[in-house]
Amino acid sequence: MSKRSLIAADSPSGAKKPRMSAVESNGVRKATSGGDIDEDLHSRQLAVYGRDSMRRLAASQVLILGATGLSVEVAKNVILAGVKAVVLHDTAETQLQDLSAQFYLTEGDVGTNRAAACRDKLQELNTAVAVSSSSAQLTEQYISQFQVVVCTNTMTKESISIDEICHKHNIGFIKADVCGVFASVFCDFGTGFQVLDVDGEEPATGIIASIIPGNPTLITCVDDERMDFQDGQLVTFAEVDGMPTLNDKKPRRIQNVKVQAHTFELEEDTTSYGDYVKGGIVTEHKEHKTLDFKTLAQALDDPGEFLLSDFAKMERPGILHLGFQALNDFQDENGRRPHAYNRDDAASLVQIAHKINEQASNKVDVDEDVLRKLSYTSSGEISPMAAMFGGVVGQEVMKAASGKFHPLFQFFYFDSIESLPEEDLTPEDVAPQGDRYDAQRAVLGNKLQEQIQNLQVFLVGAGALGCEFIKNFAMMGLGVGSKGQVTVTDDDVIEKSNLSRQFLFRDWDIGSAKSTAAAKAAKSINKALKVTALQNRVSPATEDVFNDKFWGSLDLVVNALDNVNARLYVDSRCVYFGKPLLESGTLGPKCNTQVVMPNMTENYGASRDPPEKQAPMCTVHSFPHNIDHCLTFARSEFEGHLEKAPAEANAFLLQPATYIQAVRQASDAAAREQLEKVFEVLVTDACKTFQDCIQWACMKFQFQFHERIAQLVYTFPEDATTSTGALFWSAPKRFPQPLTFNPADPSHVAFAQAGAILKAQVHNITIPAGASDLDKVSEAAGRVKLPAFKPKQGVHIETDPKGTAKPIAHGDDTAVIDDLISQLEAAQQKLPAGYKLAPVVFEKDVDTNFHMDFIAGLANMRARNYKIPEVDKLKAKLIAGKIIPAIATATAMATGLVCLELFKVVQSKQVEAYRNTFVNLALPLFAMAEPIAPKVFEFHDMKWSLWDRWILEGDLTVQEVLDWFKVRGLEAYSISCGQSLLYNNIFPKHKDRLPKKMSGLVQTVAKTDIPDYRNHFDVVVACEDEEGEDMDVPLVSIKFRH
Repeated sequence: MSKRSLIAADSPSGAKKPRMSAVESNGVRKATSGGDIDEDLHSRQLAVYGRDSMRRLAASQVLILGATGLSVEVAKNVILAGVKAVVLHDTAETQLQDLSAQFYLTEGDVGTNRAAACRDKLQELNTAVAVSSSSAQLTEQYISQFQVVVCTNTMTKESISIDEICHKHNIGFIKADVCGVFASVFCDFGTGFQVLDVDGEEPATGIIASIIPGNPTLITCVDDERMDFQDGQLVTFAEVDGMPTLNDKKPRRIQNVKVQAHTFELEEDTTSYGDYVKGGIVTEHKEHKTLDFKTLAQALDDPGEFLLSDFAKMERPGILHLGFQALNDFQDENGRRPHAYNRDDAASLVQIAHKINEQASNKVDVDEDVLRKLSYTSSGEISPMAAMFGGVVGQEVMKAASGKFHPLFQFFYFDSIESLPEEDLTPEDVAPQGDRYDAQRAVLGNKLQEQIQNLQVFLVGAGALGCEFIKNFAMMGLGVGSKGQVTVTDDDVIEKSNLSRQFLFRDWDIGSAKSTAAAKAAKSINKALKVTALQNRVSPATEDVFNDKFWGSLDLVVNALDNVNARLYVDSRCVYFGKPLLESGTLGPKCNTQVVMPNMTENYGASRDPPEKQAPMCTVHSFPHNIDHCLTFARSEFEGHLEKAPAEANAFLLQPATYIQAVRQASDAAAREQLEKVFEVLVTDACKTFQDCIQWACMKFQFQFHERIAQLVYTFPEDATTSTGALFWSAPKRFPQPLTFNPADPSHVAFAQAGAILKAQVHNITIPAGASDLDKVSEAAGRVKLPAFKPKQGVHIETDPKGTAKPIAHGDDTAVIDDLISQLEAAQQKLPAGYKLAPVVFEKDVDTNFHMDFIAGLANMRARNYKIPEVDKLKAKLIAGKIIPAIATATAMATGLVCLELFKVVQSKQVEAYRNTFVNLALPLFAMAEPIAPKVFEFHDMKWSLWDRWILEGDLTVQEVLDWFKVRGLEAYSISCGQSLLYNNIFPKHKDRLPKKMSGLVQTVAKTDIPDYRNHFDVVVACEDEEGEDMDVPLVSIKFRH
């Protein structure tokens, strides 16, 4: 362990310096505010933190003491997040055992300063962050330059001294240690620390349906949206008609929330506020929270409540609080940590723990077995633990720097004893081999290390999770053995927005295949890694690549995917071939992991989240009441006018005769609507000059935000009523007001600018230099003559929430189609040969392409129609682009947890050893639980679950299959393959199929070709028991080839 010099310099008396002051200190400017945020790079992270928190991060300087695996994991996550500066401080020289968990050290760095050796590689992660290494004396003057200090691998006495300085100056202090499969984290963010956002969740909102004044006051919200309020929360009101006092923005406390009834009570007498008329929005008021932290010296004897990770280990935190103190005292006495699996050292540590416990104010029941395992493994650092706690500690750094999310208050202890071998290892079992895996070998033993090295693993995905996984694999030595192999596949390429969390990629990798770049980067970490990179999506279409032989060769599958459908498919393959699957996912600061073990646990697909509720079509088109509705509409309009219509027009231009023939054959409302889109883009809205494009954009504005709204208001006036006599414009509907295009309004002109540029791209029109100048666009837009609105009679506006967007027939669609075709044919004759349009495909991650400018402008003008709060382009991008919030800390956390489970899979542990985990780093919250067993079906003397597949040998006939089931007391009445029915006893003609070979029917009836490499095919058999009850039986595989 490194020894650092700590000199406590005298400081002037007086009050504590406020965090983020602008006072110059020793040549380093204290944090005030950050510079511009690269939103293309940090869009996913901005979705988690928001701009204000990101600016506070960008103004913060972080000191990390130590350059261990944990230290560098923390540094990686903090640098990716975009702080101002990171200093990695270390005085130790690189040893070969450091390479077990420190991924930026190589064999060539042995003998050099650890911090200096990895500084340049850390800097590559984010060139906007100043990264430096240091071995300077840790004086008070030096420490006081920073906003956050992280101590790793630091003795308690030294940590207490550093913490005293940090506490005095209101500097965030974090002490963290990883010892084998054990870890400890302590946080002290000083006194009066402000938590600006406790959980990071969007404030709950509700649309008011009624208010009954009184004391208390009963409030009912509309029931078409979920109500997320809770007793005791503070809320604010707006837009309440008839009770203006409630609109004063004053936070008010609510009680007696009834979610199912959509009601709550206001702890306030409102009898004098007037009578409720209509309307109103209620919004959760998120309170700040002030925390006073104890120093490390104070908290060691009075730790308070521990953060619990595993409810099966309720007493474990107290034992580990004692154990880590004993470990420190052992190290202080012996100048080293206990030797790996040394019984004498373990006995000494246990004895020290008993002495500490006797003197402690809060005594615990000492579990000597846990303390012995802490002693046995404390000398080693393994990559999964470093990755997991790099995520935990990295997130605490961000909290200290930004005030975003609730800090750890104050101790967190964790262990994964279940990852260790069941048998007691000896010092000989963990003896060093003189390679980079010795520190891991000291924890897991040589036998398990060899098993890890010879694994055949399939990593599906090379994005954020995939990068972390393959890094961990390289550090663990997974697949480096003579029989080992890692196969990674991903069909995606690297984009700029990936760089803020997919840490193996650099600027120069943009455009490259993710799997190839990730494999190359992992090989640079450990050149012995045997990895094959593919660019194939794992799906039914690639079963010739990922065939039976491939799946049969695997020991383990690790998912690193970003969508449910892909996860479900891989899960189905693992169930089919009986392969273990390690599943994980992240959402902002949350992550979850799941272990799927053949015949032991349920599969990933056994439980699914309910589908997202979709807004009714009439709400999106005519009655929006939140910005999401406006953005959904805007995205639809973008794709309809700029992508789908031009693409449809190109289909006509490419083969006019064929296209027209197909339309004439259909001759229905849908065909007419498609033809109208082609007519619109090639005739009605055809553009030849950029001025034409500006006119198109202005006309689009006038139509969407003036004419449509004016027609809606004309059809349904503000005092309109329904057939029951109720006001038509009642909650959640909002009565709109038309907008008139104004070339002096910057938001109107910005919409016209974006629309004109995109329309010009569609028609291959050169975009003039002046298009980027809003003043010139305003001038050109001012020349456009906009028609006056003329209301129409008999216009159908869908008001039924269950209504669809099916085209409406116009009596004689054929006549309309004939007229459109004749006009299109005439228009085509005037076009140059080979003419085609350039459809604009929506791309959210290029900030300069005007895609989001157009969508945000369209959505905000629509919001302005309905008096809905508008959003900036970033917020619009997050919603319309369906961007999944993502941060590096949660990703690291998830992969560390998964790799700890991987150790258990290799050892074929019993189900009670495994853990499925949900973590919310924002709170923080850990919830670990034993996996759920699969549902087991029983019939007579047979048992089966989803993991079973019944294999029938031979080129069987239908009758032979039915007989196979009959012998077992089951009456098979239906056999299907894919979507095709091969046999069903209710169809008389199917009796003719009884003597036919199943293999022939699969090819002739199901039209399924059985590849030469496959010796079987699968069918689904429906059957009944003796009492006529349906039985769910396993998939049936008929092995017709040998």
